Amino acid sequence: MAAPADCSEAALAAALADVPELGRLLEVDPYLKPFAQDFQRRYKRFTQTLNDIGENEDGIDKFSRGYESFGIHRCADGGLYCKEWAPGAEGVFLTGDFNDWNPFSYPYKKLDYGKWELYIPPNQNKSLVPHGSKLKVVIRSKSGEILYRISPWAKYVAREGDNVNYDWIHWDPEHPYKLKHSRPKKPRGVRIYESHVGISSHEGKIASYKHFTCNVLPRIKDLGYNCIQMMAVMEHAYYASFGYQITSFFAASSRYGTPEELKELVDTAHSMGITVLLDVVHSHASKNSEDGLNMFDGTDSCYFHSGPRGNHDLWDSRLFAYSSWEVLRFLLSNIRWWLEEYGFDGFRFDGITSMLYHHHGMGHGFSGDYHEYFGLQVDEDALTYLMLANHLVHTLYPDSITIAEDVSGMPALCCPISQGGCGFDYRLAMAIPDKWIQLLKEFKDEDWNMGNIVHTLTNRRYLEKCIAYAESHDQALVGDKTLAFWLMDAEMYTNMSVLTPFTPVIDRGIQLHKMIRLITHALGGEGYLNFMGNEFGHPEWLDFPRKGNNESYHYARRQFHLTDDDLLRYKFLNNFDRDMNKLEERFGWLSAPQAYVSEKHEDNKVITFERADLLFIFNFHPSKSYTDYRVGTKSPGKYPFCCQ
Repeated sequence: MAAPADCSEAALAAALADVPELGRLLEVDPYLKPFAQDFQRRYKRFTQTLNDIGENEDGIDKFSRGYESFGIHRCADGGLYCKEWAPGAEGVFLTGDFNDWNPFSYPYKKLDYGKWELYIPPNQNKSLVPHGSKLKVVIRSKSGEILYRISPWAKYVAREGDNVNYDWIHWDPEHPYKLKHSRPKKPRGVRIYESHVGISSHEGKIASYKHFTCNVLPRIKDLGYNCIQMMAVMEHAYYASFGYQITSFFAASSRYGTPEELKELVDTAHSMGITVLLDVVHSHASKNSEDGLNMFDGTDSCYFHSGPRGNHDLWDSRLFAYSSWEVLRFLLSNIRWWLEEYGFDGFRFDGITSMLYHHHGMGHGFSGDYHEYFGLQVDEDALTYLMLANHLVHTLYPDSITIAEDVSGMPALCCPISQGGCGFDYRLAMAIPDKWIQLLKEFKDEDWNMGNIVHTLTNRRYLEKCIAYAESHDQALVGDKTLAFWLMDAEMYTNMSVLTPFTPVIDRGIQLHKMIRLITHALGGEGYLNFMGNEFGHPEWLDFPRKGNNESYHYARRQFHLTDDDLLRYKFLNNFDRDMNKLEERFGWLSAPQAYVSEKHEDNKVITFERADLLFIFNFHPSKSYTDYRVGTKSPGKYPFCCQ
């Protein structure tokens, strides 16, 4: 249960004095006043941790460069400097191709605070460990067990043939890719194309970074999206996890190609003026030990909480100890690595709800009662880390974007840290896709409630920006259906040809698909997101190869060729999506104030609202059309017809 809120004037005054702009937050939402002390405590923990980093590490700038010393690095003389944090180890060694896998010939020297270092001198001014060599860290545990591990800081890992585990490959190319193009400015209104490289081909295989660069980036640009959110890039051993069981946090997934090819992808997107976000998973980690972080030093408490607190029972994964000094270094350095090395422009933080609460959101519904967001159930260690991460990102690159995936609706998550908030730029409006799926599953469209739709699309906290979406990858996964499939189902296999007459199902399905996306785009938030392929009504669901489907790639692909076929009706949905984005680019409704809804008529099934000097009129009635329909507007005059 939440601790009782202190409403005293003295407590409020103290909080206002400690948090620079807390007064502004409380002015916007007076209902947060009883929780002023919570914001005060959170802000104090953030500033204290930041100050501690300054005193002990010469500031967060140096602290977040852990990847420059940890792991393995080539020195100016051609030698190698190696460093690891393994507080539970009795001994640490380096082995690999370079020493014929002798496990003990290169021992690390023990330092303070559980750190270990090793210097390997060059051989005739050349490194003993050439680019492409296989390596392992050897750990002698306190129990005497000998463990072979991949460095947590490994920059490239790969799986050969039918091997179950990944190999650590020393990545030090003679001619690394150099980013050529500058980062785009932060978009006025962000239009996100949620992407997964591996499924970006219509062929039944894992597509490559090169394929995405050459074939998908031009589509994204043509469709009018100004931002890409890349999923499943951080290395994950299990492809069907959709990238959510990370094993190597600093390694770009080798199943799609090399690190240099990913850099080229990001750089090419920048040349097109497209912002590129990374889906970052710092909410948990894979339980793999031989090729993951788990049990790295032979204990269960190296990077994670020990015992039950270190396990996520629903996800079957490990949970970080966010208060640990070296865990903070690791995670903040990981954030910086993707910004600096690969040129990413920000992050979508996955699984924030699990981080924010000790109960991880499991078996816990959120009613909106503010007491649910404060008190002992909040994991303030994780909250402090998220504040530090946002501070780092926006200090390094002010035009960066951070997005929180939080289902709980925690207040001030997307408010500035100076107000006591967490510092995210946007949160995902996760109730919107759930509403559309509920309507399609449970109601005939003639029974849709206009007021309920409007409420869902507009129910967001004032001055906290939301990313609206009708469907994301979550709605496409096997066991569910895309919106197009819910609307048209089996007729998508037989009646999508322009050579056949419109059937009522296809006609109504295409029109509702357009209307759902446009009203979500225009009314639902301050940003918009679409999962790749759904813009043209991608048929079927998404299912990765696994034992349950005989390792089939049939559903783990995006059938872009459908929209390229002039004889199929998919092209009409694709063209509408392009027109919708181009219209937003022209008028900027995503960056405009929230819309004014003037009508939500239940009998006529009409919704009318104004935003960015545009008048939107939606007729959801299944059989009635209207002429001379009168609606009120703020500004008199003639309104040209933009799209349908």
